[in-house]
Amino acid sequence: MESLHPRARLLWIAQGVLAAIGLGVGLAAVDRWLVDVPTVAFGVIVALGFVLGVAYAVRRYGVWRFEIESDALYLERGVVTFVETAVPFVRVQHVDTQFGPVERVFDLSSVVVYTAGSRNADVRIPGLTPERAEKIQDTLRQLATESDATDAV
Repeated sequence: MESLHPRARLLWIAQGVLAAIGLGVGLAAVDRWLVDVPTVAFGVIVALGFVLGVAYAVRRYGVWRFEIESDALYLERGVVTFVETAVPFVRVQHVDTQFGPVERVFDLSSVVVYTAGSRNADVRIPGLTPERAEKIQDTLRQLATESDATDAV
């Protein structure tokens, strides 16, 4: 199975750091307007948020895998709950490439595969270079077009 680009790990670490900063700002607001938060507790909570955010990002990157086979797209991901997904090409409705503002900073993009059905009707492959995302998008479109309706799971 294929891993994501190594910059995806940096992107997720940056998001974890931003979440820790957001936690710090939230605690500062609580300290200012509601309850006096001891300085030591404030520092410990923000540091713990930082460490957990970085650890989660590193682990998330380590378990994220995908593979394109002749019949389906296979995904493996999840830190707390591990999820294995198979998306048969016959169920694919359309495929998009997305570049969020934070992803663009790291020169990364995502491929989003929209499927028939209502539950989990889309799957995302994050942390791809724009060139790789475009190739995956083209491959998935071609395989979805070629798939036979009798292949549905």
